[in-house]
Amino acid sequence: MLLNAAVSRMMAARQLFGTTLDNEFGTQDLDQYRVYSRREVLSLLRSIKDRNQLVSLMIGGGYEAVVTSILHIDDANNLIVVDSAPSNSINERILASSKVTFETNLDHIRILFSADEIQFGTFENLPAFYFGIPDSVVRLQRREFYRVATPVANPVRCIVPIPDEDGNVVVVTTTLQNISAGGVALVDERKMLDTTIGRNFKDCRIDLPGGSPLVVTLQVRNSFDLTLTSGRSIRRLGCMFVNMPQSQLTSVQRYITKLERERNSRMTGMS
Repeated sequence: MLLNAAVSRMMAARQLFGTTLDNEFGTQDLDQYRVYSRREVLSLLRSIKDRNQLVSLMIGGGYEAVVTSILHIDDANNLIVVDSAPSNSINERILASSKVTFETNLDHIRILFSADEIQFGTFENLPAFYFGIPDSVVRLQRREFYRVATPVANPVRCIVPIPDEDGNVVVVTTTLQNISAGGVALVDERKMLDTTIGRNFKDCRIDLPGGSPLVVTLQVRNSFDLTLTSGRSIRRLGCMFVNMPQSQLTSVQRYITKLERERNSRMTGMS
């Protein structure tokens, strides 16, 4: 393990570059959600690690992402170790990036943090990244747009019709990664959808279990390509509901409540 060498490099990097955390997560002011307490920062990071929570590692302002996880937290040496990407070329781009950001969800609360300097090494004889424990972490929870992950074993489909150049309609089948009263995250495995911010997809059909299909307009708010641990690349689009009728919003909220009830039941059964 190259822990000692990584410690030396990271200490030198912190002295040279400092630990500035600007508004790296977008144009929105997130200072009111930022946690600076060292104890609380470590507590959040350890919870992510102990629960084996998957983390999105993003570069290029979020336009490229890979799935990773926290492998080790070294409080004494001020280091975090995360799993590397499955591709050497992606690892090289991560190392060359001036800012690496991370995002995950913990108890349905969005957790974001970043690293200005990241180093490559090994952990338990496997490739890994090392970087300094962040000075702050964004802990973002919005009750009005409460997001819940959809079941992996029984995925929710969203059919997106797209007119082609000849006026014909091409149907793109996507799956929902999560859903809230404000919108959905779509997984576009074939990367067929236009990712232009503000692009509207009309007459999208979402087949929520136990109810009538929703026919909605979705507006693209963000997107990034995600490389899975298998090496396969998919695309994730964050979309906002546009002028959704109250009746359909009620159906979404009812479905979210159902998923939460099932999750709580499973957790009770495991305890």
